[in-house]
Parts: sequence; C-alpha cells; structure tokens
Amino acid sequence: MKVYQTNEIRNIALIGNAGSGKTTLAEAMLLEGGVINRRGEVTAKNTVSDYQPIEQDYGNSVFSTVLHTEYNNKKINIIDTPGMDDFRGSVISALHVVGSALVVVNTPHGIESGTESAYRITHNAHKPVIFLFNHLDHENANYEQTLEQAKANYGAKVTPIQYPVNAGPGFDTIIDVLKMKQYKFPLDGGPAQITEIPENEKERADALHNELVEMAAENDEGLMELYFEKGTLTEDEMRQGIKLGMIERSLFPVFCAGAKHDIGVSRLMEFITNITPSPAEAVEVPEVNGKHPKVDPSDPTSLFVFKTTIEQHVGEITFFKVMSGTVKEGQDLTNSKSGNKERISQIFVNAGKNRTKVSEMIAGDIGSTVKLRETKVNHTLSEKEAAYNFKPIEFPSSRHSVALYAVNEADEEKVGEMFAKLHDEDPTYVVEYSKELKQMLIHCQGEYHLNALYWYYKNIFKIDIEFKAPKIPYRETITKSAQADYRHKKQSGGAGQFGEVHMIIEPYEEGSEPKTSFKMNGKDQKLSVRDTQEHPLPWGGKLIYHNCIVGGSIDARFLPAILKGIMEKMEEGPLTGSYARDIRVYVYDGKMHPVDSNEISFKLAGRNAFSQAFKEAGPKILEPIYNLEVVVPSDRMGDVMSDLQGRRALIMGMGSEKGYEKIEAKVPLKEMYKYATSLSSLTQGRGRFSMKFDGYEKVPQEVQEELLNTYAAELVED
Repeated sequence: MKVYQTNEIRNIALIGNAGSGKTTLAEAMLLEGGVINRRGEVTAKNTVSDYQPIEQDYGNSVFSTVLHTEYNNKKINIIDTPGMDDFRGSVISALHVVGSALVVVNTPHGIESGTESAYRITHNAHKPVIFLFNHLDHENANYEQTLEQAKANYGAKVTPIQYPVNAGPGFDTIIDVLKMKQYKFPLDGGPAQITEIPENEKERADALHNELVEMAAENDEGLMELYFEKGTLTEDEMRQGIKLGMIERSLFPVFCAGAKHDIGVSRLMEFITNITPSPAEAVEVPEVNGKHPKVDPSDPTSLFVFKTTIEQHVGEITFFKVMSGTVKEGQDLTNSKSGNKERISQIFVNAGKNRTKVSEMIAGDIGSTVKLRETKVNHTLSEKEAAYNFKPIEFPSSRHSVALYAVNEADEEKVGEMFAKLHDEDPTYVVEYSKELKQMLIHCQGEYHLNALYWYYKNIFKIDIEFKAPKIPYRETITKSAQADYRHKKQSGGAGQFGEVHMIIEPYEEGSEPKTSFKMNGKDQKLSVRDTQEHPLPWGGKLIYHNCIVGGSIDARFLPAILKGIMEKMEEGPLTGSYARDIRVYVYDGKMHPVDSNEISFKLAGRNAFSQAFKEAGPKILEPIYNLEVVVPSDRMGDVMSDLQGRRALIMGMGSEKGYEKIEAKVPLKEMYKYATSLSSLTQGRGRFSMKFDGYEKVPQEVQEELLNTYAAELVED
C-alpha cells in the first residue's frame, strides 16, 4: 500500500444517534475506495465495522472501529463510533485524534438525542463538523424539517451544500450548490450522472449558492474583499473559505445521502478529500510538557495511543496516531509514562478486523501495532530525545454504579482479572474495591453499558456474575454526651483477662474545647485532661481522645489498647456497621488486676464501653449528599422536577439555555440508584446530569429506622 504524506491524509469520525446509518455509510465509503468489493449489511452481520461478536449479537456498534479508504489520491482514515450515549467514551476518544466529525442524521427522525450528544462532544473538542442527512430514501424522510431543527439547535452556521430533489422511496437525485450541478445516482451503484441544474430548481439553487458564497467569504478578509469586488467567488475560493469556516466552527456544511444504496457517498468523499483539513491544518492534541511538535515527517517520531482492543488468536491490538515524524517497522520508542522502551515490531493499516501490513507511516496517519508490553490508552511513545507527552483523553465521569459479585466464590479473582482487560478496551468501565462497603463496585455509563459488561462475562469469559445495588457509605455520629463503663472479665483455667474502663463521649465540632465537668445520671463528674490525641479519620471527621486518668486506676501502658478498641468500633459503627466520626472521648476511670490485666482485656473493655455510650448519646446516621446538575428539555421540566422531589432532592436553583432547563439540587446518594435510566426515560434520552459529592447530612428518622431494622436482620442472618 502507498505511504501517504501528511497533506494526503484526512482523519474523520462518524458520529450520531444509533440507527442513523454510520456503519452502512462506512461500508459505502470503503466500497467507493476499493477497500472492499462487496458492501455488507448490519442485518446480515457481515459489515467491516461491526465485526465484534457482541456487536453482531446486539445489531449495534459497541466499540469504535478504525477503518480506512482511498479516494481522489488521498487516504481517508475513518473511525466509526457507537451511537448509544452509554458508549460515548468511544466518541470522545475518536474526536481526540481526528481532524473532522461527520455527524450522521437519521432524516426521518430528525435531530435525535444521540445527535445532540454527539454535537456537544464536537463542541467540547472544538472539531469541524459536517452534517450528513441520511436515509433520504425512507418514506418518512423530511429534509426541510430536519434542516430547520438543525438550524434551531446549532444556528445559521448550519449551511446546506446539497439538497434532495426527490426525497422518499426512489430517492436518487441531489442538487449540489457548491458545484452548482445536479447529481443523479444509479440505484444499483456506480458513478453519478452529473448534469446542469434543471430550470425548475435553478431559483432555489441560486439562492442557496449565494448564501454559501457569503458564508465562505465571511471567514477571510481577502475573500470578503474579493466578494465585494466581484459579487461572487470561484469554486476554489469558496473551498478555501469553507475550510476556514469549518476549522473555526463558524460553518457546518450539510450533505445528503442514502448510504444503503450508495447515493451521495462519492460526492461526500470528494468534499472530504478536497476541503476538510489535513492533519497539519486541523486542531491537534496539545503536548503537556510545554513542547509543540509539528505534524511533520522530518520531526522526531511520536505516537499517541487512543484505543486498544483484544482479539482471539492475536492478543492486544494497540491503535495509535502518528503525531510527528515517521514511524518505521522495528523502531524503538520510549513510553512517556514508564520511561521504558517499546519496539514497534509491525505496523498495520486497518479496515475493521482486516489489517494490511506496511513498513512505515507518516505524521498525521492512523494505524495499529501488536505485542506492546505495557503501553495503554493515553500513553505517548516517542523517540528518546523528543520525550513528548500528549494531552490525555478525558473520559466522561461515571453515571451508574453497581456491586459486582461472582456467583461462584472460586471465580472472584478471575472476575477482577477479566475486568482489567475490559477496562483496557473501554476505559469508561471503572472498578473500585470498597473496603468500607465490602463490595466490588463497577462504575459505568448506564444500563446498556452494564449489559455489555454482563455479555462479556457470560459469552467470552464464561463466568457467572450478578449485579446488586451498591451499599451506601453511611456515617454514624452522636448528638449528645453519654457515659458508660464496662468490665471485661474472663477466667478459663490458666491466666485470666480483666479490664474495666469508664468513659464519657460527646459530639465533636471543629474548634471546640474539651470540657472539665459533666452531669451524668444526676451526678457531677469532674475531669482533668492530662493528655489529648487528635486522630483525623481516613473516612472524614475526627476522633479526639482524652486521657483523664488520675490516681493510676489504669496503667498508662493500657491506654493505647483502649484507643485501639475504640477505633475498631468506629470502623464498624454500633448502629449499622458504618464508619463513625466526629466524637470526643474522655477515659477517666477504670480498674486493673495485678495478674489478669493485659492489652486485649482493655481493648475489649474500651470497645464495649464505647459501644454502650454511643447508643445512649443520641446516635444519628449521616448520609452522603451530592450536588446534582440536571439539564432537561423545557417540555420535560415538570416530569423531571416531580421525579426529583420523590428522591428527597432539595432544589437549589434553576436556569434556562437554548430550549433547555438547568436544575441544581442537593440529593441523597441513596436516591440516585439507576437515575441515568430514569432520566433517559423521562426525557427520551435528551436529559443529562452530573453529580459531585457535597457532604454528609443526618437522615430523616423514618430512613434511620429502616436502616437499623435492615442491619439488625442482617446480624440475625449472619
């Protein structure tokens, strides 16, 4: 295969709602470029793109697929991405390395939730956008309505370059107002018949052409002067203006297609090769060490890894973009994270699971390699003297969490090992082993994302797993002071155990001072604080431990054991087994035995005295509260607000922006299980939310009673 130069390469991501026809379009583009000689179909499970078993099973893209085609003496690298929002991590990673985004729109359905989500990601990545109105051969295709929706959502920058003449069944003709020609495509494939625009379409075509000329001229002062001087621009001048407008995101061209029958695809590819920015012109990924390498074959070699996948009989395949220089087969590069060398033993050009071996790749190109030892997604490989380190992909925060269990305990270790492989392939799967909750927590993007995880364990790893609602990391504390004493006494033939501890506990507030007297059970208890230890707790809050022993009733050597017993009980709170926090303890009296007293005796005495005092000190359970931001379509505001009220949310503020309402609220974590699914259902997939931990607050009394009863039942079960 030819080695393409940087100016001969175009990198593009296919993004949009599920069902918009991205995979079918990719097939048509590969067919046009001669990479395949027969177009596959999603329903027949024989497309180049959706080749993974899970994708063929689901009938939808689950992972991004790296493809390439050749057209107009240029190479087009294509990344076909999933349309479901749960798999948007693949869209984000694809846009990190391409020069342009092709937003594929299902014209019969108009601008869908997945279209909106995809567009937002292009906005955050500041990538040029082309809208492709697909499925114009469908009986419900409505080009005009979809164009109005796009303009309403994204502004006047949405600019038609084409419009259909006969949308609906039998669609085959497009008017191109950049070329000012009519394109009629054979329904069985083949080159278009290009003719002059017929008289009955001339007026509309002229109006749209003039609009396009103005939009192109606005992006460059020189072009604007030419436009004022001549009243128009040549096609080459328009191309220049359109390219500048796309790079600045001030112009979004609209194209038309019926990808299933290859209608409009060749003209789209011509536009991509002629006008979309090459890697040297596109917005590239910045380097984080203050260096600015050029996308230049003569610079030191550097690669950025944006994707890995695992294939049976092959192992791990690493996908990269050549950020600078020229990568050659057998070249040694240094991993910026580890500092270790990696050998690029082979270089491949990709078309789904098909790989073509090449000897080298030039800056700006996209390829893959195999058998790297430790290089993962977001790693940079470069020549040692360059030591580049490119900005990592920022994957989305998790929106759904579950506890994962192996059905058979013997599989527990294997479950973790397999998850690590899935995380490498999809970094938006995140695992957390919670010592506090005694659960393996999986954080992901939603129910579909979770279902894909389950599919892998069942069908590929052959491990039975189950999901449960994650436990909530409650905290326990007290609201008033209380006193308790406990004697631990054990005699069993040999050496006995004896320890007695008297203590008072009270709530701790930051900055408060210890007290010197308490009234307990109608009696005044005077205290003399001899020593204070302050223990910030790993789970938040503090324990303040005061030694108030006078007269040697407890030997000083046993005081650390008492503290240890208290800490053990704070790690497993007396109410529900949750962590306890913000407590001040005064140990003021006790008893010893000259023979039987030892550390274990005083640890147990301290633990049990603390537990008794805690239950008498107005104990309260605290729950984690999160700041929630929800963005919803205006017409769904009422439903979302009602749902939030049912989740004990406290509304903190509201605002409006472009047909959407933004709700800010504080909400207990307990009420947010499966919220991603509920919000999607309430808003037809158009709502989105983010959460950030705020702090802990006391639970309502009825919730506390429920938690106490549940914990008591669990103890009986155990």
